[in-house]
Amino acid sequence: MGSYYIPSNKLKGENRILYIFTAKSLVYTGIGGMFGLIFYFLFTAFNLQAVGIGILLILALIGYGIGTIKIPTGGTSKLAKNVGGDSVDEIIKNYILYKRNKKLYTYIVPRKNPDYIDNNDLTAPFLGFMDGSKKESKTKEEK
Repeated sequence: MGSYYIPSNKLKGENRILYIFTAKSLVYTGIGGMFGLIFYFLFTAFNLQAVGIGILLILALIGYGIGTIKIPTGGTSKLAKNVGGDSVDEIIKNYILYKRNKKLYTYIVPRKNPDYIDNNDLTAPFLGFMDGSKKESKTKEEK
């Protein structure tokens, strides 16, 4: 039997751009950079251009991390068991969908208003007909 080539699919269909970026991580880095540009222009207006560039780079790095970091499957922690193997953007997306679709079920049970004076009630003779009526309670033999 001859040998044959088995392709190793390490990237699972993701093509690399500039060796470190996948298409997804490049998009998330761009989104983080867009938020960073807002802070850059804000700090440039106050002559703090170095601070604006620093915040821009930090937010772009956070966007890159969201697009590329995956939670490892190894470990015995509850977090590793629940989200192990998922990327951070999938975890954030699932959390947002969970919070949006969270429903609170309430059941309305009709409440019967209590009748404090009842002929079958044993405390009625002791209350002294507090409802103002002139009812006379009958004994068991008279009923």
